[in-house]
Amino acid sequence: MSLNNTTFAIQMDANGDSSVLKYREVAIGMPGPGEVRIQHHAVGVNFIDIYFRNGLYPLPALPSGIGFEAAGVVEAVGEDVSVVAVGDRVAYGQGPLGAYSQSRVMPVAQVVKLPDAVSFEQGAAMMLKGMTVEYLFNRTYALKAGDTFLFNAAAGGVGLIACQWARAVGAKMIGTVSSPEKAALAKAHGAWETIDYSREDVAKRVLELTDGKKVPVAYDGVGKSTWLSSLDSIAPRGLMVSFGNASGAVEGVNLGILAAKGSLYVTRPTLATHVSTRPMLEATAGHLFQMVADGKLNIDIARRYALADAARAQDELQSRSTTGTSILMT
Repeated sequence: MSLNNTTFAIQMDANGDSSVLKYREVAIGMPGPGEVRIQHHAVGVNFIDIYFRNGLYPLPALPSGIGFEAAGVVEAVGEDVSVVAVGDRVAYGQGPLGAYSQSRVMPVAQVVKLPDAVSFEQGAAMMLKGMTVEYLFNRTYALKAGDTFLFNAAAGGVGLIACQWARAVGAKMIGTVSSPEKAALAKAHGAWETIDYSREDVAKRVLELTDGKKVPVAYDGVGKSTWLSSLDSIAPRGLMVSFGNASGAVEGVNLGILAAKGSLYVTRPTLATHVSTRPMLEATAGHLFQMVADGKLNIDIARRYALADAARAQDELQSRSTTGTSILMT
């Protein structure tokens, strides 16, 4: 089979707002040892993409591609590749950057086979977000039936997966939202209770919902704007899990605040360190796929955009006007 030497992709020549994202034709080579070339069917849109675009996270070099998550079909393999073959349906949720493209060459170490029961759109919508929830709920803090916990941004792409996962294990998730509509969506997906942070005091409401006990763990992917309210919701010797920066990075933290609020623990985990080996990646992805196959997770794809409209997709995600997951169609 003859393959094209070029593909269309979103690239950026500098950090900045969404206007730096350029849709252009770029060269694409053949895979080398340990690499595969994938024709994408769908691409995920995530807050981490915005962090790299605006400079919160440094880019390896410029110009740069962008995006971490996609699903498609293997169209060529390099030497020493045995875990996938040409024609296989695959997905990934880790770097290197460059998922916003029609086709790309990718290290096979980051790629897993996509079960037939999972569509390309679902794969692109859930790999990064779903594997994030998997490690947060199973290894960062092992949730069990009866646990009550706080989760910020419950109606977002990660949040709606978290709602369903919590319900599946019998845990009671208190999810923060910004509107009655988002509250209803989170509850429909399995949240036990919701708190509208635009109208309610989060820490005070958590205290009421837990009969004064607070929660043993708070998961926070929002960052700067929710840092203190999350800490104030955690019981003594509880755990603060700060896994994202949607509102900006948490900076200038005085460790004494952890003592003052009850000998709290804090962690800043990443997906990369939880899927750093092939067995870890396959176990994490396999658990996620099984949850979907068992009907415990429904991947809610709220918005679909053309690849060329990546800037608009990011703007609408950043404005928090979206719920569920957004994807780019190639």
